[in-house]
Amino acid sequence: MTMISVDKNLENLTLAFTAEFSATPEQVWQLWADPRLFEKWWGPPEYPATVVDHEFRPGGRVRYYMTGPEGEKYHGRSQIVALDPPQSLEFTDGFLDDDGNEVDEMPSMANRVEIAEIDRGTRMVITTTFPSLEAMEQLIEMGAQEGMQLALGQIDDLLASMT
Repeated sequence: MTMISVDKNLENLTLAFTAEFSATPEQVWQLWADPRLFEKWWGPPEYPATVVDHEFRPGGRVRYYMTGPEGEKYHGRSQIVALDPPQSLEFTDGFLDDDGNEVDEMPSMANRVEIAEIDRGTRMVITTTFPSLEAMEQLIEMGAQEGMQLALGQIDDLLASMT
């Protein structure tokens, strides 16, 4: 099992996911850097992602959509703030409409990913910081926590197929 822990901190408005993998930090980094690999794990299995744009550089933007079981599309974007390969990346994540415009009614979240070598392979910690308690509760109610746990659960098989 890749998931080690989920830490929900209402005081700090954070949701942190810790996962460990039998892979190198460079391989785990590629899950973010390679758009075809990113598509294979970002989002729960029943909502596969399709990357539209992948400008993986500070100031760049990654646009994607997830397709639901009935064919509905949920658009999103990540604005890359900082990259330090293969140790860390920072991005803001938000929702887009079908035309690629920001959905003002939905909050944008700040994310930090830390990737570190450990004795057994690599530990990845994804920490999401919400703009308010209401935004945090709204997104958790929408399934953000379960969705990320399911998404991370797909990584072991993907890493195994890379070796």
